[in-house]
Amino acid sequence: MNRLMASRGLLQIFCALLLVIVIMFIANYIVYKNSISGIYEKVTQNNRLVVQNIIQSFDSSFATVNNLIFSVHGLPYDPAAEDKTIDMAKVYTLQEHLARLASSIDYVEDIIVFYDGQELAVTAKGTSDFSVLFDKKYKHDTYTPNYWKMFMNAKHALTFFPIADFAVSTDGLTRRSQQLMVVMDGNKVRLSNKNVMVLLNAEKLLKQIDLKSMIPGASLLVLDANRNVVLSTDPKQEPGELLNEVYFSPEKEATLTRKNVEYHFYKSEYNDFIYINKVPYQFQNINSVGNANYLIMMSAIICAVLLSAFLSVYLYRPVKDILKLFGGGQLKGNDFRKIYSGIVKVQTENETLKEQIRFADQELRRSLFLQMLDGYTHTRELEMQLQPVYEFFFPERQFVMAAVQIKPPVEGDSRQEPRVEAITAMLEDALGEAGRVAVFYTGGLQFTVMVGISQPSGRRAVLDKLESWMKRAAKEELAGFVLWAGLSRLYESKVSSCQEAYQDLQNGRDYRNIDSACAVVDLENIRYVPAIQFSFEKMEKLSNTLLSGKTDEALSLLENLFEENAERGVHHYQFAHLAKSLFFHLMKPNEQGAADSKESLQLEMAFCRRVDQAYSRAEVMEALKEIVRFIGNKRLQEGKSKLNPEFINQYIELHYMENLYLDHMAELLNTSPKYFSNYFKKTFGVGYVDYLNKVRLSHAREFLRHSEMSVAEIGEKTGYLNASTFTTTFKKYYGISPSEFRKKTVG
Repeated sequence: MNRLMASRGLLQIFCALLLVIVIMFIANYIVYKNSISGIYEKVTQNNRLVVQNIIQSFDSSFATVNNLIFSVHGLPYDPAAEDKTIDMAKVYTLQEHLARLASSIDYVEDIIVFYDGQELAVTAKGTSDFSVLFDKKYKHDTYTPNYWKMFMNAKHALTFFPIADFAVSTDGLTRRSQQLMVVMDGNKVRLSNKNVMVLLNAEKLLKQIDLKSMIPGASLLVLDANRNVVLSTDPKQEPGELLNEVYFSPEKEATLTRKNVEYHFYKSEYNDFIYINKVPYQFQNINSVGNANYLIMMSAIICAVLLSAFLSVYLYRPVKDILKLFGGGQLKGNDFRKIYSGIVKVQTENETLKEQIRFADQELRRSLFLQMLDGYTHTRELEMQLQPVYEFFFPERQFVMAAVQIKPPVEGDSRQEPRVEAITAMLEDALGEAGRVAVFYTGGLQFTVMVGISQPSGRRAVLDKLESWMKRAAKEELAGFVLWAGLSRLYESKVSSCQEAYQDLQNGRDYRNIDSACAVVDLENIRYVPAIQFSFEKMEKLSNTLLSGKTDEALSLLENLFEENAERGVHHYQFAHLAKSLFFHLMKPNEQGAADSKESLQLEMAFCRRVDQAYSRAEVMEALKEIVRFIGNKRLQEGKSKLNPEFINQYIELHYMENLYLDHMAELLNTSPKYFSNYFKKTFGVGYVDYLNKVRLSHAREFLRHSEMSVAEIGEKTGYLNASTFTTTFKKYYGISPSEFRKKTVG
């Protein structure tokens, strides 16, 4: 026994097991001292801090909304109640301000401003009729347009309505359910003539506040200053008569216990909102649980000590035998550390040796394969090197060769390139069912595959498997990358055939059909197309159209020219030749100096490289379209510099009485009428003619109210050619004639 105890190995085993016992004892003791009631008390204390943080988040959000409403009241354009007219230019300005305010707060869905006696509602997303807004866009069975009007007519303070499900429509046709909280500005003290409503996105608001951080099983009820429910995470929770029994401390907190539930009450210092946090009450029979835990702990410790002593003696001899295998049985020291070090050393040496052998074998085969493809006369030395691996390259009487190339969708794409090993494994798995496969990486994410085939019909199986893999990889593993693959004809299994098959694949890239929908280019089905459609008359027309600034028309001509050749089934190299010819023809008239020549050279290099590397007709067409747009934008650059909304608005306001035809404005701004018309509608949200009529008629109404001029004189003064045109236009926009308008407003 003394000899055994003198050995460190036995002591190491016993001490290791004893350490496990000590850890178990400490863990059980901590659990015992911190019983369930103590743990629960700490959790509830943390929950109070969490709820207080949630209340601060609510107060901060409500304060932000209040400040937002105050900012809206300070915005310009606030018509008097007796003035029923609407200045749309100022309304659009107000709408732009609302859009900027709404975008500054993430959880604000919309801001709505309307005025007493007017049906117009101005929102952050546009203008609308008030009734249509709440009947179509924000629909709710209770909160109807009449409800909001009645509420606004009654005296009220700033009100937060409970979260409710609204049927929201953005296009007037489809609806989606969305939870919104409506905030209505108070009218007891009016800051302006505006009535302001703010719609809050409940999902974003609650996400910001993070109610999930409360203790599991807890809920939160939010009441406003009038004890109306604003938010409840538990639909069954009702304040009932609880609030009548609550007396808030100076810290504005209180607590009540009912059965197995504890209620914590908090009153906000910001707006007197009341927050009720409902949490489950602590567990019962804590003492019995603690005593049982103590008994279990002591029994486990006694059993663990006895088991440790028995296992120490039982495991001692096997440990010494294992140590001898690593050459350390007679040495003093830590036996387990020596065993571990020996195992790690052997594993490391084995893995390193396997990796070296595998890598050397791969590189040897890849080197031999590239030598077979180089086209030079094969030496006897190469044949001798091929003998040990000849069956690997030519396992069957015949073979086919496939090429697969992968590239990012655009140059400079930040997408991580796929690993070569992963692509190699996928190709081996995909084509392995059709025959014995050998995959070689030839650089630039290009892979060459040799597939041994026993019967000529096996080539069809290889083609089907390759097409299936290409379609799946384009959607899954290599989604977003551009893939190209080709399959050679069937060849006899010999070294000289490899170079012929590889040359087939190279020719397949140039002679493939540019508009083919097949995932894999089958070299047996390629048919030569002798000519392409190359009309100099159409090229000249395209160049002249582009020089005249008609970019859209030039793009249409370009598409027609490409479509004619695509229908002929031309090859890739023919399509690339057509694109390059068009490029040189279009660029030549735009070179004006040395700077332009340098820029053109850079464009030419980038364009030719992009066309040569293109995989499809769409890529070639897109490259040429970018050149067409570049030239068109360059032609219109000087005219576009004057397309300033403020300048256009000011010019119309000062010259509305003149003949401001569309052609006149386009000439003034050095652009085309069509471009100016599209730009105006996109910028101002209304057509140019409608906008001009509204400006003219707005001034005409002022003349009708405050002057003695006749209707014909007012029409002429506001830019209309005759009284008939003025009267017709006025009635179209306002529903009554100028004379009737004057009688109603003046008489």
